[in-house]
Amino acid sequence: MRLGIIGAMPEELDLIIAAVENKEIVERGSRIYYIGSLFGQEVVVVFSRWGKVASATTVTNLILEFKVDRIVFTGVAGGIAPEVNVGDIVIAQRLFQHDMDARPLMRRFEIPLTGKTSYEINSEDQKMMVEAVHLFLKKDKIFRKTLADQNIVNPKLIVGDIASGDLFISSKDMKDALLRNLPSVVCAEMEGAAVAQVCDDYGVPLTVVRVISDVAENNGSLSFVGFINQHAGQYSLAILKEYIQLLRSEFDI
Repeated sequence: MRLGIIGAMPEELDLIIAAVENKEIVERGSRIYYIGSLFGQEVVVVFSRWGKVASATTVTNLILEFKVDRIVFTGVAGGIAPEVNVGDIVIAQRLFQHDMDARPLMRRFEIPLTGKTSYEINSEDQKMMVEAVHLFLKKDKIFRKTLADQNIVNPKLIVGDIASGDLFISSKDMKDALLRNLPSVVCAEMEGAAVAQVCDDYGVPLTVVRVISDVAENNGSLSFVGFINQHAGQYSLAILKEYIQLLRSEFDI
């Protein structure tokens, strides 16, 4: 089994790429794909760049050329729901494209020719990532102390809906508008729903795990930059370590 790992920014993937053993590097379509072994699991790791189009082209290539069997999208997101705090971890249940609007031809958020307004992640795939995050939060005490020293105390796990779109949600007005239209959404980012659409087209299992880097307020960009530089990669690597161990156990690899 070959696992595809995608992130939209180098900071989310640098530690993962550094940990890949026996790396083979392949460049396709302005993307660099790292093929090798991560914690004993065959992987292909790639930085997709920001946005729905960039991530969709990248994941299509992962599926068609690199023949991955399942995909994890990892990285950061902006908190939207009131109860979400910086450092919390969100596992996607459903993914919406919040900037998709073809009314009056079809419902708002409906993906043309699919009849779907969202893409749902398989419940078993969600459960495996939930267990991985629980193990990370329980076992990685050194990283938890580093977070606590920066006032990120008791980060929580949330399984919920994620909104994707080619907009950086950077103000309270934007956040409030998104919540009015999609009240179930927990956080917002720029890639997950597009990746989910491609994975649905090809029947490839997908899991999306996001760490809250900011709460999408007027100073969100400052918080966002600071968080990704200091913590995004550590979160992603630590969670993937637990996830891969569970994956290998589940499939008896």
